[in-house]
Amino acid sequence: MITAGVDCGAKNVKVIIMKDGKIIAKSSISAGLVTKPSASQAFDEAVKAAEITKDDIQNILSTGVGRKEADFARGEIEVVDADARGINFLMPNIRTVIDVGAEEGRAIRLDATGKVVDSATNKKCAAGAGAFVEAVARALETTVDKMADLYNHSTREIAMNAHCVVFAESDMVTLIHSQAGKPDIVRAVFAAIADRLASMMRRVGVENNIAAIGGMALNGGFIAAVEKEMKIKLIVPEEPQYVSAIGAAIAAAD
Repeated sequence: MITAGVDCGAKNVKVIIMKDGKIIAKSSISAGLVTKPSASQAFDEAVKAAEITKDDIQNILSTGVGRKEADFARGEIEVVDADARGINFLMPNIRTVIDVGAEEGRAIRLDATGKVVDSATNKKCAAGAGAFVEAVARALETTVDKMADLYNHSTREIAMNAHCVVFAESDMVTLIHSQAGKPDIVRAVFAAIADRLASMMRRVGVENNIAAIGGMALNGGFIAAVEKEMKIKLIVPEEPQYVSAIGAAIAAAD
């Protein structure tokens, strides 16, 4: 059976194609200002990479904040459920998941079968998500990729408001004008996001074997900040940004 999962995130569209429980192709492109054509393009690229035709695909499910824009999909799956299905496929021993994308951050607790026991999502403020990190990178005239190295060169802790992106940005501007070093500002930003995520993780209950997924899981500075805040060791899949799409493709086989 051939299925596809389409994760329409706020920043990127990811597509996974699976055949009989194995990943045979994937693609990822920028969501752009209009998600619908980007979703179609990402899907077409994945189909081409799989060396199949669209008619060969028996079911397609979409997920993510823009999942309705993938109008070629035959159904939808909530992000939390897609995350659970995806991480359970890749790492069956995981019991707690944090997923941080461009607009949202969430914490999920799973049972021994991979089903969702509880979850919490940060929908009210972007201060706990990747879009804020990108805004900080632009303000500091650096890139998100370089922020991990800057974090590692920080020499002091600076408090920053973690509860609202408006106040967090105000704090950041104040730090810049006070001539705080870039590494210390980056550390403050990641610590603020980690604090917000830690609150959600404690709300759902933290169990051993904790995975970090989503685009922000690729940033070593962010991972280090969460580990420091929670005093835990995070497990990051090889391609954490594809986990939701994998979960959608698996669910499509049902």
